[in-house]
Amino acid sequence: MVDFIPVNEPLLNGNEKKYLNECIDTGWISSEGPFVKQFEEKFAQTVGRKQAIAVSNGSVALDAAVVALDIQPGDEVILPTFTIISCGAAIVRAGAVPVVVDCDRHTWNMDVEQIEAKITPKTKAIMVVHIYGLPVDLTPILELAKKYGLKIIEDAAEMHGQTYKNKPCGSFGDISTFSFYPNKHITTGEGGMIVTDDDNLAQRCRSLRNLCFQPQKRFVHEELGWNLRFTNLQAAVGVAQLERLKEFVAKKRRMGQRYTEQLAHISQLELPLVKTDYAESIYWVYGVVLRDDVPFDATEAMEQLRQQGIGTRPFFWCMHEQPVFLKMGLFSGESYPVAERLARRGFYVPSGLGLTDEQLDRVVQGVKTLF
Repeated sequence: MVDFIPVNEPLLNGNEKKYLNECIDTGWISSEGPFVKQFEEKFAQTVGRKQAIAVSNGSVALDAAVVALDIQPGDEVILPTFTIISCGAAIVRAGAVPVVVDCDRHTWNMDVEQIEAKITPKTKAIMVVHIYGLPVDLTPILELAKKYGLKIIEDAAEMHGQTYKNKPCGSFGDISTFSFYPNKHITTGEGGMIVTDDDNLAQRCRSLRNLCFQPQKRFVHEELGWNLRFTNLQAAVGVAQLERLKEFVAKKRRMGQRYTEQLAHISQLELPLVKTDYAESIYWVYGVVLRDDVPFDATEAMEQLRQQGIGTRPFFWCMHEQPVFLKMGLFSGESYPVAERLARRGFYVPSGLGLTDEQLDRVVQGVKTLF
């Protein structure tokens, strides 16, 4: 029986234990501990922002970001249809209306050429979501935001260590968010971060994170917030992980290069784009897409790999095809063919930081047996 290769395994062999022991030895395990502020400050410096607010996960980072920007019921927010449900959910929960665009066939990111046609007098923001390894082409979006007076929410959950034109991803939005789920380049188990250069937005996010307690009248509430607090234990792990970010990015790129070299001759597969004129992929995950003439879809391919002891994950399911949104009457009759094809014919193979070369080579052999 061969060992199962998980789709992701993090690397936790740096200072994580040392810093966690410090938390336990000092008794600082809650959100009041000193590692939280240290992690926020170091992360803000890493992505070139003035302020960073650590929260319990990347999804609630988006929830807080939307509310902090004062997105109101009936307001419209443009976003890619090819993304995780958290993006659409944050907009819907605020009572706003998600308006989606298709994605680019090669980068898998939102098609920036489709955005302007979606802008109406009700549009208040564009939610930019960087997908899988390459950033969105931001320059045209920033120009649109300036032209129409729109806010930018930048979801950089998958972009730790990535840049756009040599400037850190996460530094472009009026407000930007990250995730620290175990499959990210930096993990804290669960966790997220909101970053911004706007002191008022940062203060608002800190209030929303902490139940909107007031400084003078703690238990008298003018509005409803959430408990999105981040523990000192999580932050300790985050500080240790952040110390190795450059190493992790380099490892991911080597992994992506190795996969590409070994899979390039398989004519039935579309492989991830290595680079564009504004960025080189950091391969958050290594995704592949079955070409149209392959007689089976991603679901069948993943099942065949599972039987070989290889873990996989499907690509995102489109926002405009999510049953929960269709039940709300959203996206009726809308179709976005590029994203629909990716959702059905795309999946990603093991590509976590803990993956060994031997495991990677076994994955390659498994993929080859599909054809």
